Amino acid sequence: MKKFCLALDLKNDPELIHQYETYHQSENAWPEVTQSILDSGIQNMEIYRTGNRLFMIMETDDDFDFGRKQQMDQCNAKVMEWEALMSGFQLPLSWSATNEKWVQMSRIYQLTSV
Repeated sequence: MKKFCLALDLKNDPELIHQYETYHQSENAWPEVTQSILDSGIQNMEIYRTGNRLFMIMETDDDFDFGRKQQMDQCNAKVMEWEALMSGFQLPLSWSATNEKWVQMSRIYQLTSV
């Protein structure tokens, strides 16, 4: 299993943040988007928020590949519809690449119990 941590900002507007969180409540999840996440090899995904900064933790299959996930997403009309909708809430980080939303984070510390 692999683990990835990613970050993204939301537009700093309390109403937009509330709407974004509402879309991400379990009962509001789009089943086609959830299925595409699972089909790509993501086994567990969590998103946390502080202020307008989001932090995502993904646990994936060992063979998970971001490029393959992107190709799968581009071939899925419902996922593309979701991404277009979410773009209205999201802001790229100042250091993100062109057209990059979620930015992968680098682990700088790990504590492992013995």
